[in-house]
Amino acid sequence: MKIWQNGSVLEPEQAVVSVMDHGLLYGDGVFEGIRIVDGKVVDLDLHLQRLAFSARAVYLGLPFSHAELARIVLDTAAAHGQAEAYARLLVTRGVGKLGIDISNCESPQVICIVDAINLYGSGVGAGVRLITASWRRPDPDVLDTRVKSLNYLNSVINKHEAKQRGGDEALVLNRRGCVAEASAANIFVRRGQQLFTPPATDGALEGITRRRVMTLAPSVGLSCEERTLTRLDVLCADEVFLTGTGAGIVPVASLDGQAIAHAPGDATVELQRANTQYARRHGTSFSALVGEEQPIVRSA
Repeated sequence: MKIWQNGSVLEPEQAVVSVMDHGLLYGDGVFEGIRIVDGKVVDLDLHLQRLAFSARAVYLGLPFSHAELARIVLDTAAAHGQAEAYARLLVTRGVGKLGIDISNCESPQVICIVDAINLYGSGVGAGVRLITASWRRPDPDVLDTRVKSLNYLNSVINKHEAKQRGGDEALVLNRRGCVAEASAANIFVRRGQQLFTPPATDGALEGITRRRVMTLAPSVGLSCEERTLTRLDVLCADEVFLTGTGAGIVPVASLDGQAIAHAPGDATVELQRANTQYARRHGTSFSALVGEEQPIVRSA
């Protein structure tokens, strides 16, 4: 693991966050998870664009430019040095006084963490077991899920509940009882040659991998569209899979103990292959930076 903070790449034990940082006190900040494949940071520009979108939504000014943030991620990935990894780029509100008034905060803090990640363990190839969570996803006018904020308590509780009940992952519903997503991944269902995934208005993150799958679907003979889904659509699907930067494309084996028809199904396998090929072609290499002295990135 390597961590970028305050202009330097550090070991984990060297990185320090103030107890008065509003990211710690209130979950006040935004983040992106970014996949590293074959020594390349995949879709870096898209992730940084979404980070900027989230920051604007919560009135958080980014202290570095797009190019500077990209270099921070690449520097940290180069220092980590592994061809397969995961980068977590986060921006906190910064140090401030007790209380939720953001005018009391000092400058935002940028941190980048690069390490290995394996969300579902070695048995993921056979498919994950979904459990319908009891906690609902808030409506967009309460907390818009398009914003990747540091407050993931809803997802943390739902994931823990699923594991307590013998599952691997949670199926999260919105207030109307329609499917939003998994605790930290988007969901797709296939019926025949059609793929469906919930829209953001139903509580789904506009995932980068989700977007990629929707683009790749025609290349494997499938149409794809956003559609409101119910729990019954998941139970009766020909196949179901999850998508996410950390997760990749993961087949779903069952929902609440009832087996999904095909796990993994042909579409899942073909899309996994297409996704891997995409990642190898559309990444930003950090190999030229390996061994290079890490620069102090100047605040914009």
